[in-house]
Amino acid sequence: MIGTAWAADAAGEHGGIFSDPAFWVGVAFVLFFALAGKVMWRRISDILDKRASAIAKALSDAERLRDEALKAKQEAERTLAQATTEGGAILQHAREEALRMQARAAASLKTAVALREQQALDRIAQSEAAAAKQVRDTAVDVALSATRALLREQVGTGRSEAMIAEAIGELPRRLH
Repeated sequence: MIGTAWAADAAGEHGGIFSDPAFWVGVAFVLFFALAGKVMWRRISDILDKRASAIAKALSDAERLRDEALKAKQEAERTLAQATTEGGAILQHAREEALRMQARAAASLKTAVALREQQALDRIAQSEAAAAKQVRDTAVDVALSATRALLREQVGTGRSEAMIAEAIGELPRRLH
């Protein structure tokens, strides 16, 4: 046993570092971390790449949405400006139409007043003509009656009656 122990002891001293179990534990540890680190580095790198691409995609989506929002805002402003312009034009047209309607109503009223005035003047003229005719007729009747009465008193009967009848017959024709 002594020989074996010495051989083992001698091998331990002469085997160097490769015979030391701490060395192999260290090597195994380094290899484990190298292989696991490589796998873990790949996974961590993939996770970080995915996260970076997701962030980049989110940023591009946000930029796209921002651009769309700006375009929508510009379109809304353009539509608002157009609607404001159209509203002003409609309002101006309505004002002009109201002025035209007012002018037409004033002209119509003026025409109606002139027509009524002319109708009133025509009625007055008709009434004056009727009154003048009635006065003339009355004057003729009075003159005839006065002439008959006067001739009866002054001329008498006989031939005078024939003259009176003839004169009375001509009176309306001469007076009218």
